[in-house]
Amino acid sequence: MSSIRTKSDSVEEKNSDACPMVEAIEQIGSQWRLVVLSDLHGEGEKRFNELERSTGASSRTLSRVLDDLEEAGLVNRRVEDRPIATYYSLTEKSRGLCPVFEELQGWADEWLDVAQTDD
Repeated sequence: MSSIRTKSDSVEEKNSDACPMVEAIEQIGSQWRLVVLSDLHGEGEKRFNELERSTGASSRTLSRVLDDLEEAGLVNRRVEDRPIATYYSLTEKSRGLCPVFEELQGWADEWLDVAQTDD
């Protein structure tokens, strides 16, 4: 199969090389998903109320985001009976993103400050 593309290639075919990255961004790319993952990355296991305070998300938003992240295999949920508490932590899959978060933070530190001073 040739890697040369022709004018008849569909948009999907032209973008097939980016598909894994697009899929990854769809799983982690919402503002709140990134905030929660980043917060858990820095802190480890946290209770729901702790996440609510540290992220600034409403309980409704946080609940939806945590459900989405759990369904995607990015967050573990652990429930304790006494006292009743729900704890969240990163899965092995999401811990694999830690270097990505660190690189993004480095990029933001370097380039977003430059962009703000260039305006």
